[in-house]
Amino acid sequence: MSKETLLQWMTANETKFTAMAQKIWEHPEVAYEENYASKLQKVKLKEEGFSIQSSIGSIPTAFVAEYGSGKPIIGILGEFDALPGLSQTVNIVQEQAVSNGPGHGCGHNLLGTAGVEAVIALKKVMNDHHLNGTIRYYGCPAEEVLSGKTYMAKEGVFDDLDCALTWHPWTSNFVLHKSMQSAVSIKYHFKGTPTHAAASPHAGRSALDAVELMNVGSNYLREHIVDGARIHYVTTNGGLSPNIVPEHASVWYYLRAATKEQVDDMLRRVEKIAQGAALMTETEVRSEIEAFPYNTLPNDPLNEIMFDNMKCANSLHFTNEEKKWAEALVKTIDPAIVKAANETEKELLSSSYQNDTSTKGKSMSGSTDVGDVSWITPTATVMTTCAPTGVQLHTWQATASFGSSIGFKGMHLAAQTMALSAYDLLINKDDVLNKAKEEFKIRTEGKPYTAGIPAKFKQAAEFR
Repeated sequence: MSKETLLQWMTANETKFTAMAQKIWEHPEVAYEENYASKLQKVKLKEEGFSIQSSIGSIPTAFVAEYGSGKPIIGILGEFDALPGLSQTVNIVQEQAVSNGPGHGCGHNLLGTAGVEAVIALKKVMNDHHLNGTIRYYGCPAEEVLSGKTYMAKEGVFDDLDCALTWHPWTSNFVLHKSMQSAVSIKYHFKGTPTHAAASPHAGRSALDAVELMNVGSNYLREHIVDGARIHYVTTNGGLSPNIVPEHASVWYYLRAATKEQVDDMLRRVEKIAQGAALMTETEVRSEIEAFPYNTLPNDPLNEIMFDNMKCANSLHFTNEEKKWAEALVKTIDPAIVKAANETEKELLSSSYQNDTSTKGKSMSGSTDVGDVSWITPTATVMTTCAPTGVQLHTWQATASFGSSIGFKGMHLAAQTMALSAYDLLINKDDVLNKAKEEFKIRTEGKPYTAGIPAKFKQAAEFR
């Protein structure tokens, strides 16, 4: 089976995977609760002859599907969790499918399904050509809370990979030369002394005062962190009633920066602020890290093979009806945001391919637990057009796009790109993979991967 016949098979079978992506879109599930999506994908892969290893890292929805034997071992990463509160129909007006329900505003219904599509197509190639090697699909939960792959990594399931390939829905088609940021998700819980807020305030010690003082201190810290770093927080518990001095109060922080070392330093300083807030209010504080992904490490040799195969894949063609729908959807977005997007993307629905190597070494906003995998094995990422230019991730417009035919077309392009690239790696394993591994050694500088979530947090069950 040549690349041409591989593409022919994938084109002929697109409707099967479109149906899978649509079903997952219609049954959105938040982090660590992706039971429908996980089961749907496992059943399909088992039917196709893949062996399934379930409940990775004690997470019921995490799994690995494997086919073949020997080297190279090529992994394709998939995700399937949705976002809370982003329920939306495929419509050009905001219309929730379920009131305040979750929705696929980041396109993970497409992300995981493309991986399933790619590995099943690869299985056909391996059988027809009697190719040696192992292909794996990783069903990864909870990317939206940045921790699913970290718990999987703790189990060592990525350790023997020769490389990993992945993708993400976007508004254009390109290989990702930039690095996504490292981040820590951490909650601080303060404990004080409750009392009557009017009759005996002197007897109370307010946990809420501690949270507010911590936030003040963190806001002053913003002036003294590296460029591009971010501090986000929300108060998750502010007490029970105004006339009771709050005994318990909590605040949830995200700290982001270009490298894990920079985030480590920010965390060190925020920890001191928390301790200071507790000292000032005579309260107690404890913290729990819920996620701590590394920054992603791009890999030039793998990126180049992914870009070449993106150009070989079937081109995107959008109908006039799809273009009219996209135009109407974009009109619901702030014109300033659309104008800024149009400065880099000239097409409403991008069908061209970009390989902007000038972005190498730069950091982009946002974080992903793919970063952990990229510090374990050489990893490459592509983005494809699954929404009109101007649509932002984590919005109702994104949810609508990722449930539409536009999203499905971008998904199939990604699946073809990954399948063709993995095919090249199977038949020409030594050349590209050796180069990829050499670059991986340079980028990691010999630093071993150690999961950012502390060992005392044994599993993700507490977050479900």
